[in-house]
Amino acid sequence: MKQTRNLVYLSLLVVMALVLSLVERSIPVPFMTPGAKLGLANLVTVLALYSLPKKKDVVMIIVVRLILTSIFGGSVSGLMYGAMGALLSFLSMIFIKETLKDKVSIIGVSAAGAVFHNIGQVLVSMWVVQNVGVALYLPFLSIAGIVTGIFVGLAANYVITYIYSLPMLREVLESERTA
Repeated sequence: MKQTRNLVYLSLLVVMALVLSLVERSIPVPFMTPGAKLGLANLVTVLALYSLPKKKDVVMIIVVRLILTSIFGGSVSGLMYGAMGALLSFLSMIFIKETLKDKVSIIGVSAAGAVFHNIGQVLVSMWVVQNVGVALYLPFLSIAGIVTGIFVGLAANYVITYIYSLPMLREVLESERTA
């Protein structure tokens, strides 16, 4: 029964990330640098990082979301940009969360993830166009990433308390932590 609840929770996180990603595509962001997004799907990644004990489950959520987002309205190039951004974002968030857990909150972890997501996308862009001049966008993307990362971190900080207040879910998450 606990495995079923865990699978349902993972599935809900994937669906939430997919819906947020698709909704984000329909939101015009005219004031930001081209290519900048709000990073709403990162909310689910941050929630998964702080609620799931196994990092492989978080990776699975990211991979499934990337694939489904590409199928439901993306492209292969979008998958490349998203995958590199998600990889660097995930690795940076894990590193900061584990090494600086007493000094950096969920908000800081989210902001760092947003900045590293932009770095990953700029790296892919530099590779695709074979021009390092694309890196000139990075300061603007980083500022946008910090702002949106703080927003996502604030939302995650608010939602995570409710995740742990769900009795059935709390039981599954606590049993996973001890296993």
